[in-house]
Amino acid sequence: MKIYVEVFGCTANKADASLIKGQIKKENHEIVNNPKDADVLIILTCTVIDTTEQRMLSRIKQLNTTGKKLIAAGCMASIQTEKIQDISSNIMFLPAQDSYKILQLLNNGKLANNNENKTKYAKYFDDIIAPISIAEGCNFSCSYCITTKARGKLRSFPINEIKKDIKESISQGCKEIQLTAQDTSSYGLDSNSNLGELIQNLNDIEEEIRIRIGMMNPYTFLKNQESIVKGYKNSKIYKFAHLPVQSGDNEILSNMNRKYTVEEFKNAVKIFRKNYPEITIATDIIVGFPTETDEQFQHTIDLLKKIKPDITNITRFSARPFTLAKFMKGRIITEIVKERSKILSELCSKISEENNIKHVGKKYNILITKKGKNNTFVGRSENYKPVVIDENVSIGQSFPVKIKKAASTFLVGSII
Repeated sequence: MKIYVEVFGCTANKADASLIKGQIKKENHEIVNNPKDADVLIILTCTVIDTTEQRMLSRIKQLNTTGKKLIAAGCMASIQTEKIQDISSNIMFLPAQDSYKILQLLNNGKLANNNENKTKYAKYFDDIIAPISIAEGCNFSCSYCITTKARGKLRSFPINEIKKDIKESISQGCKEIQLTAQDTSSYGLDSNSNLGELIQNLNDIEEEIRIRIGMMNPYTFLKNQESIVKGYKNSKIYKFAHLPVQSGDNEILSNMNRKYTVEEFKNAVKIFRKNYPEITIATDIIVGFPTETDEQFQHTIDLLKKIKPDITNITRFSARPFTLAKFMKGRIITEIVKERSKILSELCSKISEENNIKHVGKKYNILITKKGKNNTFVGRSENYKPVVIDENVSIGQSFPVKIKKAASTFLVGSII
């Protein structure tokens, strides 16, 4: 059987795609790169905001016109099946938490009612970057978040099984490991463990790899800060921390049910920078959350000017189904949200460029991860900065470089 797999959305979805491909290849089915060549089409969907949902529905309609067997996987398959069924009642569903059951769906047309760890199943990686799930779901209910509804409550996977997945990815030629979860610092809250213990257990991996830790809620990071910071000492760990703050105003944070204050977020950033001065800090902002006043928006601006994150992901508020925020009063009009988003984008781009300029003249050892534009290659430094070089190299190689120039989103270097 020839099977086409298309994946959208977060690193967790990419990890599920690797799992689905691993199961497909285990049964000697063929993975093809074009829907025209396939007998079965699988689309891993994302529904984090409304525009993404509309994009997914449009793509599903396109794939459905082929008349081939179509399987919708990912978050929409977990929580928005009715919208997909409106396209066709023949589309089959593979919910996010059941991605390891793909063979059941292919062979029997239905899923068994059992729950197992995704880490128990074979994966297939077709890139040097391996997304590895360390947990599924989340124990918190941010008022705007549909993902928790789609992926369920937290279930952390055993450390030995995670290490097995990592070693399997290395044996397939992977050089960069991306540990992923809805909140990586929630890892172990449902068991007698924590993220720090997990990454400290990776110290005995001998192969030359890089490991990126995924998004951490400041609230759960602070619960296990000492252990996590200690784990970051491993030279294989990218000195990179993704700590979404979402707003610079405590009242808005409370309405979002984020469980931390602006001051606690600042403390989390301070802890990382104190221990790892060269660390790259990424954060997220939701613009135009219901009832956000001009003053509260200014608090977000003030916070960003104070913290100066290297990367800021800006998202306009999107009312998602099944969430508390969808029913909140005080919705901000679109024109204001767009203007605030523009203001933040300009500010954050300036901050990012100012931060990157500080790296000019410094030396790093980069891992080449992909091809760039105009015959260039892109590598990642020890602190996960993207570095563009124009030398003729190969993906997966590592080189010492000196930074020559900087832009807001990348550095430019040359091999030394």
